[in-house]
Amino acid sequence: MGRKKKEIEEYVEMRGLLGDGKDYHVYHMTKKDFLIACALGFAGAFGVLFAFFDNLIVSCAGGLVCGKILPKHYREYKKRKQINELRTQFKDLLESLTSSYSAGQNTVESFRDAAGDMVSIYGEDADIVHEVQIISAGLKNNINIEELLLDFARRSSLDDIMSFANVFEICNRQGGDLKRIVSETREIINDKIEVEMEIETMISGAKNELNIMMVMPVIVVVMLRGLGNAMAGSNTLLAILVKLICIGIFILAYIMGRKIIDIKI
Repeated sequence: MGRKKKEIEEYVEMRGLLGDGKDYHVYHMTKKDFLIACALGFAGAFGVLFAFFDNLIVSCAGGLVCGKILPKHYREYKKRKQINELRTQFKDLLESLTSSYSAGQNTVESFRDAAGDMVSIYGEDADIVHEVQIISAGLKNNINIEELLLDFARRSSLDDIMSFANVFEICNRQGGDLKRIVSETREIINDKIEVEMEIETMISGAKNELNIMMVMPVIVVVMLRGLGNAMAGSNTLLAILVKLICIGIFILAYIMGRKIIDIKI
């Protein structure tokens, strides 16, 4: 029963119509990413535990546990970063398409020129370059542009791209003004990004304060130990219990603080 449930819940990555697409719902960590995550987890846990308990074995054990846990959260961070970068790149793609449509080019020529523009801006390894190349290859193989854009939208996990693909499909089939549709979509995404940047600027101070508040307990404990405080330096059963409760409270406060300042549009 458990094995069957696991098979049902297993996520199957989408590879696109041509079989070489990228599924942005998942992020595959490189060895470098994994080592960075493990090192950050170990170093952070080791420093905190050593400051509280002054015990090398406990600190190493806690560091190893956090070093094993952090890669999962680091993967989610990298996935969000990848999606945000894709949205910014998509905005620039729409700007390139707008220029091409304004010059009287058709869809095939517009995406072909857009591929060159994206390479000059982001380099050949950028995700948007790969996606435009897939669309161009699909058009050469007589695949409808609507299907290619919808496939890209489904893999991107971005509502902006999905909305654009749906509107483009309707407009293209009914002979609408593609130039206007592309231009308006670009403006909407651009406005959304600007609002998010303004919000990020407004809460940057709160983020810094949250990070400082999480470091302060470690600094206070180190200072108390330096002043000869018995509670801070001892590892009696009561002292260990109090320290564990304090660490738990600070971790819970940090999680709640991150959720509060994580504002999404």
